Amino acid sequence: MCIDVRKTCECGKQTVQFHLRDNIMSHEVVVALHCPDCAEKTELNDATMINDNNWIIEYDMELARFLAAAKLQIPPDMVDPAYVFDTGYATWQEMYPGEQKDILEERKGIMELLKTDSTEYLKRINSWNIARVERLKADGWRKAQNC
Repeated sequence: MCIDVRKTCECGKQTVQFHLRDNIMSHEVVVALHCPDCAEKTELNDATMINDNNWIIEYDMELARFLAAAKLQIPPDMVDPAYVFDTGYATWQEMYPGEQKDILEERKGIMELLKTDSTEYLKRINSWNIARVERLKADGWRKAQNC
């Protein structure tokens, strides 16, 4: 069963959905979220936080280490914020916050081709997706780096 984990940033402007891979971590692992606006006022603590393109996620690392050790048999010293995020145990539901909304707008023109030319649609949607992932990598989004 997947649990819907949403967190509102500290300034209250943004709400983001999180993915907890294999339900290893609990929703309590994500302590705080700072959008780019409220991240400006936040001092990054590398021991408990990760910065992904000016979005900061703060984790309860004591809980994360306990859950990783108990459920994955991983030594606690291997578990840091980068591990929790990059392995997908507590990460964005999307590649970055707001991606689904952005994708709908970007794909709108390509979707029209589906009605008239399915072969051209497949070519364009494929090249669009490849270009999109390359753009996300260039923009520095952590999840895109692993694609």
